[in-house]
Amino acid sequence: MREDRQPGKALEVGTGCGYQAAVLASIFPQVYSIERIKALLERARRNLLGLRLSNLRLAHGDGYAGLEQAAPFHSIIVAAAAPSIPEALARQLTPGGRMILPLAAANGAQRLVLVERHGRGFKESELDPVRFVPMEAGKA
Repeated sequence: MREDRQPGKALEVGTGCGYQAAVLASIFPQVYSIERIKALLERARRNLLGLRLSNLRLAHGDGYAGLEQAAPFHSIIVAAAAPSIPEALARQLTPGGRMILPLAAANGAQRLVLVERHGRGFKESELDPVRFVPMEAGKA
């Protein structure tokens, strides 16, 4: 959440089965979730249908690109490990916004990183070692 405690708009990268998207929709007034695998996105839609979450939008697309048409976001949560911070996602953060994502090193180690946008600059804070699936580009 932002410093003024208003959660704002969130982007989830990696919808998966939709569970985390549903949890986020109970916290944030607007949630967008993007999934690269079409069959997985359709499964999430079926899983979430009965919940009637009017503040949740699902999209099929490349998580590295984010959702420019819905940006900026106050929060971005990435559920796959990228080798570096995706520039498109960083650009889609509102000033004062935060992104949390796992980053993968060349040796296979992963670390959870918090990225905070301050004006045009970014501050990175390393949190903990983690293990996520690798982030892949494109749609499937």
